Amino acid sequence: MKFPSAFTLKQIADIIGCTYVGPDDFEILGMNEIHVVERGDIVFVDHPKYYQKALDSKATVVLINKEVDCPEGKALLVSDDPFRDFNVLTRHFKPFEPAHNAISDSAKIGKNTVVQPNVFIGNNVVIGDDCLIHANVTIYDNCVLGNHVTIHSGTVLGADAFYYKNRPEGYDKLISGGRVVIEDQVDIGASCTIDKGVTGDTTIKKGAKLDNQVQIGHDTIIGEKCLIAAQTGIAGCVVVEDEVTIWGQVGIISGITIGKKAVILAQSGIGKSLEGGKSYLGSPAGEAREKIREMAYVKEIPALVKKHKNK
Repeated sequence: MKFPSAFTLKQIADIIGCTYVGPDDFEILGMNEIHVVERGDIVFVDHPKYYQKALDSKATVVLINKEVDCPEGKALLVSDDPFRDFNVLTRHFKPFEPAHNAISDSAKIGKNTVVQPNVFIGNNVVIGDDCLIHANVTIYDNCVLGNHVTIHSGTVLGADAFYYKNRPEGYDKLISGGRVVIEDQVDIGASCTIDKGVTGDTTIKKGAKLDNQVQIGHDTIIGEKCLIAAQTGIAGCVVVEDEVTIWGQVGIISGITIGKKAVILAQSGIGKSLEGGKSYLGSPAGEAREKIREMAYVKEIPALVKKHKNK
């Protein structure tokens, strides 16, 4: 998430009320999570396990809960609670804007696009040409849709990320300030849910096709010409490369990559990154041929047990 203009280290420290290490006029351009952070960004870290990863990242400023040596060319924001203060910054730069109409006055809708009754289109949404948005679709603020996009009834684009910190008093939510970006020629079925990024974009690339009841988590990227069947759930920060086929009721854990042209068969559970160009089955998933062979061996177990008892 980029700020509307450059801010100084002192200005940001004043917003969140923390101390800092670095020149007062040190320039800051935005804020992002570790997996999408860029030069000029703030990244937050609140666990010793990840201190070095944050300090070594592309981030120019690290919001951290410990006094550490500041890497050369970078700055620190030292906070007793970086998670809380990251939320403060998100609310400051991306405050919630209440809706006043079913279709916001600030929304931009392209030529020949059809919006059916009872659709909600939020603030600053951009929809391209020749799209068809069916009844009862909800498109939250700041979503971007390309040309020739079809979205079926009941789908929700841009709900908050499912991202919480467990505190003694209960779960504390990380505020989402990102977007959903849908590229050209994407079809999205009925009752799908695509969550916006925490600070970046959840992206569905050109020519991808989603069946009904598909869940896409925050900051996930779905590649070009992917096919995703019904009741698939993909967690946050996943990269699905181009031309991947995912059949029904597949579950995919966060933070992994599915390689180009992989095929994941129905009801598989994916707990690690998969190479492209292969078919996968099972939970935990493995190469389909091996899993089918394993299932054949399992069927032989009763006969083997009986043979052993008769010895």
